Amino acid sequence: MVEVKRTVRITTTQRVLKDIAPVQAGFPMRAWTIEICLVDDKGNEIPATLFDKVTYHLHPTFSNPVRAYKKPPFRIDEKGWGGFDIPITLTITDKGGDKKLNHDLNFMKEKYVIDHIITINTNKAPLLKELLNSGPVPNFNPDEASASGAGAKRRSNNAADPKTIKKMKTGASKAGVDLERMADYLTKLNEDDLLGVVQMVNDNRTAEMNIKNDVENGEFTMDLYTLPDTLLKSLWDYVRKRVE
Repeated sequence: MVEVKRTVRITTTQRVLKDIAPVQAGFPMRAWTIEICLVDDKGNEIPATLFDKVTYHLHPTFSNPVRAYKKPPFRIDEKGWGGFDIPITLTITDKGGDKKLNHDLNFMKEKYVIDHIITINTNKAPLLKELLNSGPVPNFNPDEASASGAGAKRRSNNAADPKTIKKMKTGASKAGVDLERMADYLTKLNEDDLLGVVQMVNDNRTAEMNIKNDVENGEFTMDLYTLPDTLLKSLWDYVRKRVE
């Protein structure tokens, strides 16, 4: 599992509508907008293509208070005379889940910017590739992920096909792990979980480990017996939870 942090920027602009009478004395009607983008590792604002959808939960006095937008910059335009807190739901692409933020809509400035740091934990190669658009992703090689993912995808209709991740040594145990059983469980994982195994192995790769990535055939081969005990135990826990 890879942990990635990204900066979400919420930009609010507002202006007084002088041609509309105030609803209450001292509270003029205003037009306001909110837009959402990402800030990359160089400090540049970039489109928030990381999100499939952004949902604003307005004050219940608004008509249709729940507003969803599916295209950057996820701009909402509205009118009102008072400020309030707006819960915002960011729906991450590739079924990456939701992130919830709370935005303070106020009229102290004509324009103000608020940055939020979100944390994303994933082993999905497509999502990790998307994250590369906004900054570095630790220990992630998109070329290797593409090769491994291609092999897994071609065989996704046969979850028991042992060629997606091969074993090289069986009939043994190490660090309390039955390697034969481990190898069998590996063949039963779905595509996303297989990519998680590949990522875990690559993240902890050492010179002593016997690993081969056959890009042409889309196969990832590893000798389980050469894996360090800590990695082997972590893989066993990961695989067992998903199979049993």
